[in-house]
Amino acid sequence: MKTVNDILHSKHDTETHHIAPNAMVWDAIKLMTEKGVGALLVTENDQLVGIVSERDYMRKVALMGRSSQTTEVRDIMTANPFTVTPEERMEACMELMTEKRIRHLPVATHGKLLGMLSIRDVLDCTLEEQKHLIQQLEQYIRGESY
Repeated sequence: MKTVNDILHSKHDTETHHIAPNAMVWDAIKLMTEKGVGALLVTENDQLVGIVSERDYMRKVALMGRSSQTTEVRDIMTANPFTVTPEERMEACMELMTEKRIRHLPVATHGKLLGMLSIRDVLDCTLEEQKHLIQQLEQYIRGESY
């Protein structure tokens, strides 16, 4: 199975998007919309302090009657999010995401933020590996070398 590093290097868009914890939720939603992403890393002094997602907005702003223009990101973000290292296997990432019911995993090593994986990245990788395995099995059954 591939590692997180393999996936980060194969992604088309490797840019990670982040926002400060004291920014307004409105700005976070606007940035997510502009960048076409479902979550932003929340950083302060180049350190990961949280993650904020569209889900956070729905659950902690819209459904609670708060204003996105007066609520700070720090008030709705998930602080101290789970992270993975580049060496982590995709299978472990999928297990973590499933067990913790999360859709985004920041990737960091030695305190340095390297990127972020989404559930889509993990599923795409899994599907690709399954297709490859099926091809190998079909070739084996037909007696072809691979």
